[in-house]
Parts: sequence; structure tokens; C-alpha cells
Amino acid sequence: MATFSEAKIENHIRHCHPGCPDFAVAFFVAEIAKKDWNGAKLGKAVGITMRNVLRHTMTDYDQLLLAGVDREEARRRVQPKIDAMIATWKG
Repeated sequence: MATFSEAKIENHIRHCHPGCPDFAVAFFVAEIAKKDWNGAKLGKAVGITMRNVLRHTMTDYDQLLLAGVDREEARRRVQPKIDAMIATWKG
């Protein structure tokens, strides 16, 4: 069982993603801390959470699925936007 303390998660995000807004840091910390990551390292947990949240909240991914685009293609289409946002947070 891999769970991470909120302080450790926040420190990781602020170190690796210094451009991430405070409200987003708080949200990601809460999301990561409430899950059992089953042996995953903290960096992987942060990356998975950031990508999932951004995919569903900052792109048209869900609309693409509703329009009949298959999941793999929808992910391919929105990935550049997700990558760009995460890159800006890395500073």
C-alpha cells in the first residue's frame, strides 16, 4: 500500500512543478492523498493525477467520447494541450 502525506505531495509538486497555481496544488494534493497508489512512486502518482484532471477539465476529451471518438484517439487529440500545460508548470 502506497499512500503519501499531504506535506510530501505538496513539496514534490512545488519542487517539480513550480509554476502550478496554488489552487491546483491544493486540489492535486487532496486527490493524491486520498488514494492508495499500490506501490507507485510519488512522481508517478502526481503525473497520473495531473494528466487525468487536465484531460477531463481542461480539454474537450469528454465531448469527443460523447461524439463517438474512441478513447485512444480522443486521448491522442487532447494530449498536446495537456503536455503544454504541464510544461508551463515545470517552469
